[in-house]
Amino acid sequence: MLTRKLPHSEIAAVDLGSNSFRLQLARVVDGRLVFHDSLREAVRLGAGLDKQNYLDPAAQQRAIDCLKRFGERLRGLPPDAVRAVATNTFRVAKNSAELLAEAQAALGCPIEIIAGREEARMIFIGVSHSLPAVAHKRLVVDIGGGSTEFIIGQGLEPQEMESLYMGCVSYSRKYFPEGRITEESLQKARLAAADEIQAIRSRFHAGHWDEAVGSSGTARSLGEIMRLNSLSDGAITREGLLALREMLLKARDTRKIQLEGLSADRAAVIPGGFCIMLAAFDELGIERMTTAGSALREGVLYELLGRMQHHDTREATVRSFMRRYHVDRQQAKRVETMAAKFLSQVEHKLNMQTEVARHYLVWAAKLHEIGISIAHSGYHKHSAYIVENADMPGFSKLEQETLGLLVRGQRRSLAKLSLPAFEDDRCLLMLIFRLAVLFNRKRLDGDMPEVALARTKSGFELRLCAAWLAQNPLTSAALQNEMACWQEAGISLTLEGVV
Repeated sequence: MLTRKLPHSEIAAVDLGSNSFRLQLARVVDGRLVFHDSLREAVRLGAGLDKQNYLDPAAQQRAIDCLKRFGERLRGLPPDAVRAVATNTFRVAKNSAELLAEAQAALGCPIEIIAGREEARMIFIGVSHSLPAVAHKRLVVDIGGGSTEFIIGQGLEPQEMESLYMGCVSYSRKYFPEGRITEESLQKARLAAADEIQAIRSRFHAGHWDEAVGSSGTARSLGEIMRLNSLSDGAITREGLLALREMLLKARDTRKIQLEGLSADRAAVIPGGFCIMLAAFDELGIERMTTAGSALREGVLYELLGRMQHHDTREATVRSFMRRYHVDRQQAKRVETMAAKFLSQVEHKLNMQTEVARHYLVWAAKLHEIGISIAHSGYHKHSAYIVENADMPGFSKLEQETLGLLVRGQRRSLAKLSLPAFEDDRCLLMLIFRLAVLFNRKRLDGDMPEVALARTKSGFELRLCAAWLAQNPLTSAALQNEMACWQEAGISLTLEGVV
């Protein structure tokens, strides 16, 4: 019900990584993806972070310039045929919000900042689709510019996922300043990575998986270097890594590394990525690792295709949460039905797509009472905390924040809530959801009045039968209190009883 089959013959994914920005396009042929065009630029966004985690103007400008070029390539594609995701640098940069607004304008479509574990999940999906189907478990290691993801899964399903705050750009900047490579710097970087991996060692060590696969730039570069320099058959091996270590030490400077298969832009960040890979081999008992040509952007495309084919991961996540927290499904359906009725009356006032608004209201209806399993008192706060902070596969950070806002604001005063401005679509969604919850407080079927909701230039208007109000004094009093809550928030809500 939340998805519809989209008639797109071409879809696109944009991956805003800490080292590179990538655009991948694919044609949809008989329900399958055929990759046919891609763009990559080494933006080095992570290199623009200062010690306080603020992005410098030069890095921001590199990002905007790149996205303008990507935007030209995407021009003409429907908005729901494109999905753009941003990773670690956007997660940690304190001024990412201002960059995000300008970046979206340059690209011409929304950009989602995804959590580390969500990044890991989609990486595994992308990698798994590019490899032969096997029955055994795979370990996937993806060393990015600012974070490294570790995933164990079987088939197309990830089972264990972690994202650690270490990457080829951040480690190269920290331990190899100005490109200098020494015995001491290699040892410090490897030990720092090993210390991070220690925290996940018990769950990701050899014995929990049968095959190791590396994805993204660092792994593919290491595999290509080993193949072209006769260190292996193209796989990453422990012996090959130790041989490469001696070659890096001999070069002493990233600008002087002369290795077949190593591009100039990758050379600047290879020491940091190499040390993270060596630490992963040491700590997780890896002896040999093959490499995959796909990663996050392909995972994003398969997720997008899944939504088009009515296989939305977010729906599976919501169903799982409903089971876990023993949701009253009948009450959730009552609230969902009422919210849908209100939405149909005001959807022409929305800036966001109606389908997106419907997503939020249905998810909120299904999850707004999950906090009751913690405590009935203040359950809306517990519910909001869960949806804002839990790992929710398929959801972006913005989606979880918006969903949390609706759930937290479902009842009581709006004064302590960061209520969006009246012109913001989320403000209207908040009113719709509050009213849907309010009218279903009795938790009974078939006792709903005919209600009309409208948004004017100055506020909201609600019209319903005066006789019904007279016969339902509890709801009438609740509506009077609701008007007071909105007035306290500086927004007008009027109630008119129709004879």
